[in-house]
Amino acid sequence: MTRTPRLEYLLMLAVVASVASAAWWFARTGYLPQPFVFDTNDTFMDWFNTAFWANRPGAYDVWRSIYPPLSFVFLDLTTLPGCYLSSPFHARDCDWLAQATIATFYLLDVALVALAFRRTDPATALPRTVAFALGLPLLFTLERGNLILVAFAAFIVAYGPVTRSPAWRAIAIAATINFKPYLLLPSLAHVLRREWRPLELAGIATVLLYCGTLAWVGAGTPAELASNTANWVTFVAGQVWNEVNYSTSYAPFLLMRESQLPLLTFVSSRLVEGIEAAVPVAIRTTQLLALAALAAAWLQPRALTQARIAAILLGAYLVTQSPGGYTQVFLLFLVLLEPWRGGAIVAITAAYLLCLVGDWPLATVLELNTVSWLSSRPVNPSFGLTVGHFARPALVLAIVWSLSLDAMVRVALAHRQMRPVLGLAA
Repeated sequence: MTRTPRLEYLLMLAVVASVASAAWWFARTGYLPQPFVFDTNDTFMDWFNTAFWANRPGAYDVWRSIYPPLSFVFLDLTTLPGCYLSSPFHARDCDWLAQATIATFYLLDVALVALAFRRTDPATALPRTVAFALGLPLLFTLERGNLILVAFAAFIVAYGPVTRSPAWRAIAIAATINFKPYLLLPSLAHVLRREWRPLELAGIATVLLYCGTLAWVGAGTPAELASNTANWVTFVAGQVWNEVNYSTSYAPFLLMRESQLPLLTFVSSRLVEGIEAAVPVAIRTTQLLALAALAAAWLQPRALTQARIAAILLGAYLVTQSPGGYTQVFLLFLVLLEPWRGGAIVAITAAYLLCLVGDWPLATVLELNTVSWLSSRPVNPSFGLTVGHFARPALVLAIVWSLSLDAMVRVALAHRQMRPVLGLAA
């Protein structure tokens, strides 16, 4: 065994140990530790709240959904309509098909991840697969029942070494964008690599899939999505604690002083002022560094892999704002396709650390008396500021910085063998 896999096995064991610790915590307390959502009765409700509106009219004008129509078409086909006559919570207990679909897609994701990692590098496939399958981002997605479980399967096909078929890759990219529109960003790697034919196929597939699902649902027009997204941005601005709890970015920290949380009771005003000064600088410098790496990639289209460019594009977005901690599954998958060398070593190590389950509390902010759906018993959860609130966004920053700096080094080395490419020709 080489030195590299041995170190990765140690990181994998750390992830497994963290999962075991979280399982012990759950057995003892009846609820999952932070950063799992503090509403212990809300397990799977990302799925069932959406499915509730997939089985009745009003998804866009009443519920004000920001999901494109594909989400509602998929849930319409994979749920039992008779379970959605009263409430999403009743549906969660009634709809066995939806519960089976959630479990199936989690297992499918794990199987596809294992296949992709094995085809990339058999020596590191086992530790990377185990860490990813048991890691916090995917387990958090499973606990929420978020449709990222479905989108991620398509994402692996689109950007992993699963198929060589341009058509299947185009269809997979179309599915990812129609489930989660911010996944348009990784597809722009085709632009920097001058891969116009795959980009054209993906664009056509995306538009056709959107139009077909729009016709099926009868709602979800671009104007409705834009209006609802603006409404959502206003809404989440007032949900600061939810945003900070499991974030990819430091941006939500800028809203904490104006939030309803008695923040200065738990941390010093000097720390808050330091965060307010440092966060914009960290975000802007990371954006500029990523932009420089992408500009360098344009000059040498073959110096970087599609996965590397996609990771930088997506990472820069996640540093700028946080669409939720579960979105790390996309970034970490791309990172773990990298070989263990150069700047990628820092990024891969950060990816493993982001897979650790659990957190280290610093101060208690919320204490609740509620019921846990997972354990079916009354619980008394307490949640607060933790080390992870500060460490996880820093690790995402480290990923973007290490991949971007390494990318510029690779492009500089490529200049020695090939002249820069300025035109649009492939």
